[in-house]
Amino acid sequence: MPKLLVIDDEPGIRFTIGQVFARNEIRIFEAEDAGRGLEIATQELPDVILLDIRLGSQSGLEVFQSLRSIDSRSLVIFITGYSTAETAIEAMKLGAYDYLVKPLDLNHLQNVVAQAFAISRMMRVPTIIEQGSRSEMDAERLVGGGLAMQTVCKQIGRIAAQDISVLILGESGTGKELVARAIYHHSLRSQKPFLAINCAAIPESLLESELFGHERGAFTGADRRRIGKFEQSDGGTLLLDEVGDMSPSTQAKILRVLQERRFERVGGNESLSVDVRLVAATNQNLDDLIRDGRFRRDLYYRLRGVTIQIPPLRDRREDIAELAHYFLFRYNRQLGTTVQSIAPAAMELLEQYGWPGNVRELESAIREALITSTGMALLPEFLPAELRHEPASHPDLDADESPVGNIDWQILPQFVEKAIGGNETDVYRRARDQFDRLLILRVLQHAVGNQNRAAEILGLSRVTLRARLRAMKGFVE
Repeated sequence: MPKLLVIDDEPGIRFTIGQVFARNEIRIFEAEDAGRGLEIATQELPDVILLDIRLGSQSGLEVFQSLRSIDSRSLVIFITGYSTAETAIEAMKLGAYDYLVKPLDLNHLQNVVAQAFAISRMMRVPTIIEQGSRSEMDAERLVGGGLAMQTVCKQIGRIAAQDISVLILGESGTGKELVARAIYHHSLRSQKPFLAINCAAIPESLLESELFGHERGAFTGADRRRIGKFEQSDGGTLLLDEVGDMSPSTQAKILRVLQERRFERVGGNESLSVDVRLVAATNQNLDDLIRDGRFRRDLYYRLRGVTIQIPPLRDRREDIAELAHYFLFRYNRQLGTTVQSIAPAAMELLEQYGWPGNVRELESAIREALITSTGMALLPEFLPAELRHEPASHPDLDADESPVGNIDWQILPQFVEKAIGGNETDVYRRARDQFDRLLILRVLQHAVGNQNRAAEILGLSRVTLRARLRAMKGFVE
């Protein structure tokens, strides 16, 4: 369970933060002074620390340095007043993650802490490249004993300790981020930061600011200086995901960082030095982009110190059974299900399917099947409809990309019309059950099976949600 430490001498601040995260699956520790905070940090090694910039007579910088010496991977977020913002910025140059200005914007607080937990997980959750046992479910594994994945794992082992840039190529869902994290965990920079940025998910106008930071007043809305990902990951590793989507101007700045290890913040004149290992990933054909003039050839050669090509799942079908069982036992643990095996008929469907979404789609399919399954074996009827070659009752939505509102609600009027036409009774209850199944399953997918988070999204208590789940035939035992 993620750990959050709050070090602040104001009881009201500690109480408010505790209330904000009370319903999340987070262990919260509180300290009213620096001494107690350092004691808790030493004992608990928290993932994220919220630190007041002034703790009585002590400087937040002194406390920050002590926290860094305890565990350099703990992400520190400063809480500061306007008058001390420059001190927090100085701390960020030394490795702090972010700073928040009082009075706290609680929504912004939640977003920043959630992002910090995600980054902490990347740094702390090991990525295992050798074969492991089922007891290693706390780790994430590059699974596959076939020749293609053996080649990938050998490449990782050869280059991880070499301080060179790496270019990872592969279709969406093949596990490019997992390979990048494996390189990081087995590198000489594994005790330093690991950050990732999706170049395709951030508007072009904001991407340079995210990467290089900006000065106050650099553009409309830049009301304070921002430290970018390059400064935050100094000494560590930075993953540029979907690097093929970067604009030419951003590509030019990345090239300069690789050549000179220097850059300027947006709107600034100060030249800053940085020591970062770059790992880039893309699902696009960079040769085609270069030919079309959309990607710089010189940047391409700088990024590909070593190239790792990850094969699509359809080209490594010998790994499907191992992957399916890995996800089965992993999500059994997360969801509290007790499915022990995959029926031969279900495995045959898994191995015959084309997997356009690659490993990510297989993971989603196993997770969905576990949510709807009963008994000790995963049977074909629990698999998503497209694997059974049946028309889906609702679209196959990606849990990380599709909102709840995209569900095909036409299933409900179709059901009602059919019930009315057939002179059926008890239509209201049955339609409500259909609605519950559509909505609750979708939200559970979005929450990756976390029932506390799903209850929060739905606006239900955990008890009410579990009661609704029990009412859905075959959902929970």
